[in-house]
Amino acid sequence: MENANNYLLRVDDLKTYFAIKKGLLRRTVGFVKAVDGVSFRICPGQTLGLVGESGCGKTTVARTIVRLVPATSGRIVFEDTDVLSADKSQLRKVRRNISLIFQDPAGSLNPRMTVGNIVGDPLRVLEKITGSELADRVAILLTKVGLAADHINRYPHEFSGGQRQRIGIARALALEPKLVICDEPVSALDVSIQSQILNLLKDLQEEFGLTYLFIAHDLAVVKFSCDVVAVMYMGKIVEQADDKELYGNPLHPYTRALMSAIPHVDPSLRGKRTALGGEVPSAFEPPKGCPFHTRCPLAEAKCSEQMPPFEKKSDHQDHFVACWKANGK
Repeated sequence: MENANNYLLRVDDLKTYFAIKKGLLRRTVGFVKAVDGVSFRICPGQTLGLVGESGCGKTTVARTIVRLVPATSGRIVFEDTDVLSADKSQLRKVRRNISLIFQDPAGSLNPRMTVGNIVGDPLRVLEKITGSELADRVAILLTKVGLAADHINRYPHEFSGGQRQRIGIARALALEPKLVICDEPVSALDVSIQSQILNLLKDLQEEFGLTYLFIAHDLAVVKFSCDVVAVMYMGKIVEQADDKELYGNPLHPYTRALMSAIPHVDPSLRGKRTALGGEVPSAFEPPKGCPFHTRCPLAEAKCSEQMPPFEKKSDHQDHFVACWKANGK
């Protein structure tokens, strides 16, 4: 494992619950456990992939990291700053160094603003750059992401989906951040455009020394982009390993099911697909024990009674899994 001092971002036992209120007095009757004890580390220059089905809590983790959503408990440390206890001045500094690329390239851009204003706003507000200097900086950013400098006066509706996402990437890079959170940046794009955006993100990472938290539900996309992969299910990380180890030796039944759904062009590489039965349980009333046991083909009595610990496999380098069967107990 890397030295703790080398981590750019450390997340420890993060929990984000949303209260459910009912009645005239709006009394709290329960909580939706969107994120329930998530921990991970990201080193400078690394790409960590957070993958899982829609609704498993991936985006909530991202929004909690930058305090767009309040955390219930846990600890988030960016460089040497405790994000959850940071004051306004400290939080402002953290947010200058963390940028987000959103899933919807159309909805994340203001249709009333020109590309120049969209990309240049962070520079104008935080760096106090104006006039020709601002226009020059915006033009450079647009060319870096594969757009033309003369696009600066156009509006979002004049661009394709892939071009809009490039605008979002340019905006995210405006303040030269250290960490970029990519929240399913290609899921709303055509497959042919997805590869272009993924290649662009890789090139920008090499050029600017960026660190990525890459959120996705497509394991094929994550395999191409990430150094370390963490698999989430119902607000918990159930397996984590480096990309080669995880794809070569998935241990958790949920990870194996996701792997089997990856499409292959070569018919010889297509294995039997693992179909998961049942529905995803409610985050309001999660099942006792392992949250996956209601859909798991390997579940036994112990799985419905006790939550398996998230622990390292002794015979696998930095491979962690939360599964009684995988842990051999």
